[in-house]
Amino acid sequence: MVKKGRLIPLTVEGYASDGAGIARLDGLVIFVKGGIRGERCAVRIDKVGRSAVWGHAEEILSPSSARIEPECPYFGVCGGCQLRHMTYGEELELKRSRVEEALRRIGGADVSVPLILGAAEPDRYRNKAQFPVSPGPQVGFYRPRSHSVIDVEDCLLQSRSAARLRAAAADWMKRFQIPVYQERTGTGLVRHIYVRTNRAGQSLCCLLVNGKQLPHEAELVAALRSAEPHLAGVVLGINEKRNNVILGDSYRTLWGQDYLMDTLCGLSFKLSVPSFYQVNPAQAEVLYGQALDFAALTGVETVLDLYCGIGTISLLLARSAGKVYGVETVPEAVEDAEENAARNSIANAEFFCADAGEAAARFSAQGIRPQMVCVDPPRKGLAPEVIETVADMSPERVVYVSCDPGTLARDVGRFSALGYHAQRAVAVDMFPRTAHVETVVLLSKLNTKQHVEVELNLDELDLTAAESKATYDEIKAYVLEKYGLKVSSLYISQIKRKCGLDVGQNYNLSKKEDAKVPQCPPEKEAAIIEALKHFQMI
Repeated sequence: MVKKGRLIPLTVEGYASDGAGIARLDGLVIFVKGGIRGERCAVRIDKVGRSAVWGHAEEILSPSSARIEPECPYFGVCGGCQLRHMTYGEELELKRSRVEEALRRIGGADVSVPLILGAAEPDRYRNKAQFPVSPGPQVGFYRPRSHSVIDVEDCLLQSRSAARLRAAAADWMKRFQIPVYQERTGTGLVRHIYVRTNRAGQSLCCLLVNGKQLPHEAELVAALRSAEPHLAGVVLGINEKRNNVILGDSYRTLWGQDYLMDTLCGLSFKLSVPSFYQVNPAQAEVLYGQALDFAALTGVETVLDLYCGIGTISLLLARSAGKVYGVETVPEAVEDAEENAARNSIANAEFFCADAGEAAARFSAQGIRPQMVCVDPPRKGLAPEVIETVADMSPERVVYVSCDPGTLARDVGRFSALGYHAQRAVAVDMFPRTAHVETVVLLSKLNTKQHVEVELNLDELDLTAAESKATYDEIKAYVLEKYGLKVSSLYISQIKRKCGLDVGQNYNLSKKEDAKVPQCPPEKEAAIIEALKHFQMI
């Protein structure tokens, strides 16, 4: 019997979505933190669930040739990197296979991912650091799956200027006993230290605070300027809301300028503190180059770019399109996008501050029919109504840029149901040494003229398999084994209802009339949908 604390020799067969190894014992899936595919490990059991077990590799009995000694002293303690114990080549294969498997199993796409484009420099690639602050002060990063901060003097993913500015801000806080914000009570002042850098070596530093005033502002500015000679500006970000959101609602410049300039794919961009901008510019050029290749523009097309940020992809597309419409919800980012268009003398790009779904519906109502649509949504992916509106516009191609294989695959499946199939897919390693990966997928509209219509008599079909049903426990076990995710009966019933399936009883619903029912997160929805497909329920 598997019990917590027991030491068990196991062979790692593959990887979970978070980079943990996967082993099996007597029908149980065991997630092995620190395990590498193919190696034999002595695994210490940390947690025992109903259908899965979690542990860590305490001793490597037969090491993989892909195992290396982590260079970072904080690895395993800090929640930033997950893959520093393996070679970069093994990491790339892990990510490539993860994307391919998600597209096939969750999205039902008949597409391979033959290529993952790795980074020339797997370290020091991040141009943005966000250091949480806790009493001490401790200034660094969160421990895995917690809001407990560990003090990190330097991070191998961040620039050296970020480390210098972090140290200067921490020393200033100690010197003047600046109070630290505490989530539990909502009291204290300093919440995060934010550093943005550009390819020219300049830096912008912002303190995110729970208030409108900051004591000893002049001393802070002096300390930061002394620590970093290429500092361009110091900004105060105000966030007085009792939450764990990093960025504030308003900003005040303490010294210098409140933005940086950077170059990407031959274009110049203005970056304010809240502006979305890829954290790895070298790999962003690789990613966007792939998106441009999939777009296959000839100079005359109308293009819609949803979730355009500060206009990076929009402006790149505009160089090869007739007209580009960019849509973004952050007003500051839209302002930056408009300035970036003017700065780069691009006149055929127009930007709108609106929700992606609302904007797409508005364009559709106005008769704007783009030949190509580009989407680069956040990790949660696209809302169903956005997909439906895009499909109603009937573009020839949809280029989907994604930072999450699970929600990407889910959305690919939804597009497929509306006549768009995944034609090509390429993975790009935007975030080396972490479990995250970017993907570009080309979705093409099905040419109905080239397909034969077939009339089926349902009475002639064998519906035995399709009518088969899996229990809630079986679905839970499958999702846990395949994706390492725990899903509740409530979540399963929600997704079954979405799919038009009988849900039986209403699980875990409160008897209060005004009760707020938690909604299934996108990544769990995608996993449940895949389980329903696996059991031939949809």
